[in-house]
Amino acid sequence: MPATSSENLIRTLLAGRRQKLDAALDALEAETDGAVGVLQAVRDTIASGGTIYTCGNGGSAAEALHFAEELVGRFRADRAPIRSTCLNADPTAITCIANDYGFESIFSRPCEAMLTDQDALVVFSTSGRSPNILAALEVANRKGATTIGFLGGDGDKAMLGCRAAVVIPGDDSAAIQEVHQFLMHACCEMLEPEHEA
Repeated sequence: MPATSSENLIRTLLAGRRQKLDAALDALEAETDGAVGVLQAVRDTIASGGTIYTCGNGGSAAEALHFAEELVGRFRADRAPIRSTCLNADPTAITCIANDYGFESIFSRPCEAMLTDQDALVVFSTSGRSPNILAALEVANRKGATTIGFLGGDGDKAMLGCRAAVVIPGDDSAAIQEVHQFLMHACCEMLEPEHEA
């Protein structure tokens, strides 16, 4: 039976996706020091009793939410919940702040309210240029919090604001986010009971 147009589309997309994802994973392999730094910064924050705050825009917002829920809930095995919250999870706060202070303040305002020098701000950004991410990093650094970036492209200005960061080069946001998710799950794996230091 001949392939349908939908089957052909799926095969074409899979081939293209595999190529782009392989390139992004190769980039992560070349960025091992950055990846190790990110994992260690997450571990150190949790070990010292700090809270992990996450944020991002669009698809990166979904990844920020995913990371926070994995920490509070669980990844695979049962373990104690880890204190974490996602700054883009509350639409009432986001719309209030955006309405009164502008969209660029939606993450920095909660950072002003909640972050301490024991905490970490984990930002997800495929460009490293989002004004609301940069504003949040500025506040987090001023307050002495650990700043961690899951970044793409060349990392841009966000790279300069992160104490620990991994940068997946390229302009394919989907591939960058897929590798960010892999690394996020590596963070979660590190926190599984059998890997506790």
